[in-house]
Amino acid sequence: MHGFKNVTPLPGLPDAWHWSPVRTLNFAGALSADGRRLLQLSCRDWFDEELAVATMKFARERESEIFARNPHLGTADGFTPPRTAAGEHRAFDVVVGIAPETHGFYRVENPDLTPHVRLVFPAYAHEFSGRETLDEAITRYRMLRLNEFDRRDPVPYLKMRYANTRTRGRSTNRGRGFTKEQNLEQELRLLENAPGSFVEFENRHGKVWRVEWHDGPWLLGEWGTAAGPPQDPDAAAPREIDLEDLLAFAHARLRD
Repeated sequence: MHGFKNVTPLPGLPDAWHWSPVRTLNFAGALSADGRRLLQLSCRDWFDEELAVATMKFARERESEIFARNPHLGTADGFTPPRTAAGEHRAFDVVVGIAPETHGFYRVENPDLTPHVRLVFPAYAHEFSGRETLDEAITRYRMLRLNEFDRRDPVPYLKMRYANTRTRGRSTNRGRGFTKEQNLEQELRLLENAPGSFVEFENRHGKVWRVEWHDGPWLLGEWGTAAGPPQDPDAAAPREIDLEDLLAFAHARLRD
């Protein structure tokens, strides 16, 4: 770990270290199983050694699986995080791996090191699709607060496209773009009394739904997948749904 300040060995995991360049920022790193890469994580404000060790141990054992589906931003299921110091259960269920071209760590101070560093963090399965392009992987990496080890609120994988005839709000991207669940809920609520408006949303499995409002009820139809509309026209037939059921439906689909 030459070149890092205040480095100490990390108990419980061979070839692993902890360092803290400033009081509010902690890093941990472990050599990959073949010794060719550094598997690194970081956290702000406080450092949970047990969770860091569990994450890097899992990543070392499952590194090839993590990046098998997606070389830019990959995950492996089956992660069981340790409980908090207070005995509380953590809900993390995957470890996510982030490739050098996605994270760009050390590109300024030590660019020769960047290609040899993969970031790893505990995360939630429904935050990733496994199909992210490099640009999408960069966006997701920036959206997620992965260095907050105590985060209890996942940021589900969600793409949305919308247009509202009453508020004049609309998507600025050409297709569905990443957004947060709060924005989806807001736009679904704003459909009321806005005929001709719509909201489309897509979950991590690539399933897409379209919602409109017509003279009272909201209309919900399964739009197919990200690749295109369903082959069976009846599958896209909209059904009436009230607002609270619609919000509950959207919430559940983002966690499938």
